Amino acid sequence: MIKIGVTELEYNKARDAFSAAIREGLECLCIPKEEIELAAKVRELDIKHVILGVDHYVGPLYEALSPGGVIARFGIAHDGIDKNLATKKQLLCTNTPQVLNDSVAEYTITLLLAAARHVSEMVQATRNGDWTPMVGKELTTKTLAVIGCGAIGRRVSRIASFGLAMKVIGCEAIDTDIGQMRKDFGFSDVIKDFAEAVADADYLSLHIPSKPDTRHFINRQRLSLLPKRAWLINTARGAIVDETALFEVLSKGNLAGAALDVFENEPYVPASPDKDLRTLDNVIMTPHVGSSTQEACNRIAERALKNIKLAESQQFKEMDLLNRVV
Repeated sequence: MIKIGVTELEYNKARDAFSAAIREGLECLCIPKEEIELAAKVRELDIKHVILGVDHYVGPLYEALSPGGVIARFGIAHDGIDKNLATKKQLLCTNTPQVLNDSVAEYTITLLLAAARHVSEMVQATRNGDWTPMVGKELTTKTLAVIGCGAIGRRVSRIASFGLAMKVIGCEAIDTDIGQMRKDFGFSDVIKDFAEAVADADYLSLHIPSKPDTRHFINRQRLSLLPKRAWLINTARGAIVDETALFEVLSKGNLAGAALDVFENEPYVPASPDKDLRTLDNVIMTPHVGSSTQEACNRIAERALKNIKLAESQQFKEMDLLNRVV
């Protein structure tokens, strides 16, 4: 029986899928997310592979695992894993691309609709006993700028353009087939220049990865390019937004609002105590749940386990490898 440690939050998201893996010779064990405690459990229980959430792991875990072990991310983003250190320790790192795209795209549209119709404010007011109808906006004919036209960005565009009759402008650094992007995903245009892409945006949705060169991609300068009526939506990664700059723009009325599912520090901690996004009425905040549907969680678990099974059978070319150990 091959033992796999799964951090507690991720284990509970797909408990049935992890429990069922025992039929394939994989015993999935629930372990703590804190690295020191996690590393201790790896040694104590003789765990060979681990499946992890978004937390950062910097040292003890890599010492605890044996060469050939898999560090599998439960999801796409993998900035919490030190791939260089893993490679030195001959550990395989994987993620689960594509399987959560539909859930994140749907949630992006959920936040878009919530922003347009003041859902958050009215829910809170009604719970408080206030009857305060608010006038919202239709999304039909409004302009959505999609920053990053990968798989999730394309799905968002398809729903927004074909389903809601929005005008969608893509912003993508690499060359794309404009004809295909229009036909298959509903983009009106795909532009490389950020300023041009957002010039007439009513809503801006972020779908770029978190890397050193994209940290605080949305900064004071880029925020100044957005129309004051625009809403910023982020279901990608928190580090791509300068939260201090965003607070300042929102509090001064230079941006209509922000709907955020991801943050630079999670659980959310304001970058500065006097610039807490939670104090602003024009901010919608949720706890990184874009991919948290039962369907997506089960697919993620199955994909992570598949990568581990492929490693066990040395079918490395078939894995979603993030580093090159073999």
